[in-house]
Amino acid sequence: MKISVVARYIGIALLLNALFMFISAFVSMLYGFDSSFSPLILSAVITLIAGGFPLIFVRNLSDINITEGFSIVVFSWILSCFFGMLPYVLYGGEFSIINSWYESVSGYTTTGATILTDVERLPKGLLFWRSSTHWLGGIGVVLFMLLILPTVSSFRMKLSKMEISDLSKQNFRYKAQHTIRIITVVYVGLTLLETIFLMIAGMNLFDAITHSFATIATGGFSTKNLSIMAFDSVWIEIIIMVFMLLSGMHFGLLYGAASGKSVSLFRSPIIRYYVLSILAGGLVVSLNIKLTGVVDQWDMAFRSGFFQVISCGTTTGLASADSSIWPGFSILIIMFFTIQCACSGSTSGGMKVDRVWIFFKSVKSQILKQLHPNAVVSVKVGNYSVDREVVSSVTLFMTLYLLIIFIVTLLLTLMGVDMIDAFSGSIANIGNVGPGFGSVGSLGNYAGMPSMGKFILSIEMLLGRLEIFPLMLMFVIYRWR
Repeated sequence: MKISVVARYIGIALLLNALFMFISAFVSMLYGFDSSFSPLILSAVITLIAGGFPLIFVRNLSDINITEGFSIVVFSWILSCFFGMLPYVLYGGEFSIINSWYESVSGYTTTGATILTDVERLPKGLLFWRSSTHWLGGIGVVLFMLLILPTVSSFRMKLSKMEISDLSKQNFRYKAQHTIRIITVVYVGLTLLETIFLMIAGMNLFDAITHSFATIATGGFSTKNLSIMAFDSVWIEIIIMVFMLLSGMHFGLLYGAASGKSVSLFRSPIIRYYVLSILAGGLVVSLNIKLTGVVDQWDMAFRSGFFQVISCGTTTGLASADSSIWPGFSILIIMFFTIQCACSGSTSGGMKVDRVWIFFKSVKSQILKQLHPNAVVSVKVGNYSVDREVVSSVTLFMTLYLLIIFIVTLLLTLMGVDMIDAFSGSIANIGNVGPGFGSVGSLGNYAGMPSMGKFILSIEMLLGRLEIFPLMLMFVIYRWR
């Protein structure tokens, strides 16, 4: 493996981080050189030097093998999180070393879990940087897997599990540059549209931009302690719900629908299942919290129920209510969507509805096979027959995913963390959702977690965002011949 080539590409990722640090410092300057200006400028300079150094001494090489590709992907994420914590460390306050690391990882993985007890005390520049890590992480998780590994697409499906359904294969079957253009157009376009709509609905420019970053990246960092609940606006909630749903869909399909190359999004059974399951979940939760007396008015029940289900089901994690006090039935429904999450090919984390759909189809196939032993029964997603190897990899991923949730829950309870906090927090962190239940609920935070617990959860966030296997492969990748 050529270490110099790996360092060069990682340097490019760090330069992008430095750019947004400078932009955040400019925001700080606009707000009267607030207390985050010096930490941001110093962090930007350090990151710029670290990123620019390998570019000066290493020539550009386009030939990247699979080992180098995975090294670039994994270490770009880890080092982005490391340098991304610098503004927090230099700012101080609640940001100890472990808290800064956790907040940084939470931002880049678009988890949205926070250790802050008072978000509104942060200066504007640091709030903007915090939201920027979402936006960088949201687009980066797709771009790195499709841009850095353009010549090893056969390995992408087997190792990263990013393209396990017919949706990804049909809509990202382009050259690398075309794929990048599709992702960029959809990602930036959705961000601009939501910013405009939120401003029309009454948000100021700063809040509109930062909440658009949080929504389109399916992140969840808000500039308010009460998240979206602080605005108390039905129109703002509706706008954010619509854009959360869109951001959880496959970007290739969104591009096809917007450009007229696809007649309907709902041709795909995955999209139909994704939307209808979330809407059904929102309806059931809304009825439950109204009929049990948690919410008095029907309109508030539907606003809160649908918002929380969509927010968790797309791994966004923004909040319009404190769902921790809701009935156990509603909590279990939301937990299901926290595990399932949205579509592959989007900025969403979690298990992905693609895998859940393929799993359901494989169960049906197995039942038919038991009834008709001599029949040839294939697993189909729409008109596409899924290979048995893919079905096996889906089952393996889901099993490993649930095993990690259990192990992390076990470790957290061993440290004295409450079981509900530990279990829901483990689900929310590996799914890159953010809020769990109990003290880590939608209006809570992870400040009370022990330091080792925060570190374990940060590793879990990275595992979830990289879809487990790439990060695990780094432990054996240097043994490859």
